[in-house]
Amino acid sequence: MLSAEEFATLRHARMRWNTPLSEEHAALLLQRLEVRSGVRVLDLGCGWGELLLRAVAGGAGAAGVGVDTDEAALVRGRALAASRSLGDRVRFVREEAAAWREPADRVLCVGAAHAFGGTVGALDALAGVVRPGGRLLFGDACWEAAPGGAAVRIFGDAVLPLAELVEQVRVAGWRVLHLSTADLREWDDFESTWRAGRQEWLLEHPEDSRAAEVRGELDVRLREYVGAYRGVLGMAYLVLGR
Repeated sequence: MLSAEEFATLRHARMRWNTPLSEEHAALLLQRLEVRSGVRVLDLGCGWGELLLRAVAGGAGAAGVGVDTDEAALVRGRALAASRSLGDRVRFVREEAAAWREPADRVLCVGAAHAFGGTVGALDALAGVVRPGGRLLFGDACWEAAPGGAAVRIFGDAVLPLAELVEQVRVAGWRVLHLSTADLREWDDFESTWRAGRQEWLLEHPEDSRAAEVRGELDVRLREYVGAYRGVLGMAYLVLGR
């Protein structure tokens, strides 16, 4: 039987990264981020740091640090770094993203605006950790279509329409070097892989004492996705400079 810690890792077991993003889209974003030789890369809310590792690997002599509060994700990140011979170039630190003060040349903050109190707070705070002439990859949820009541109940009223998100970026003093959004295939893959680790476990252990709770959670999530926010909730990826 899986321990509680091992069971918790099933949530992300089949995920490449914890955001709706294809391999091709990720490569484009990292190209726009321009991780050059010798730069320092910072990932705030890094999870297990897949994007960070790829960013550092793409720049000769680049080094990076990933910051998150999820120790299990950080352990996974360290193992990935070691397996790619990046252990001496990338370190993972357990700390609140909003508490980090060391600046970097390239900063990633994808799906972690909540750590700064929301979109506006994140855009303001991140200006303090991007070195002059640096770039920020900022990923944030947005409404790509008018949400119904169910979607608002799930995600709250802090999510901005895409146009308002872009306006907040401008007001915060950032310039948009690149803008793209996740498409439906990326969202479908994200939602499917978020469920997949536990779905597979459930099929193999239908009589486990935890099965009913897991089945219920997965069923609710799938109903909410297809019935409330598929094609409505978006994810915007912006490469920004100041």
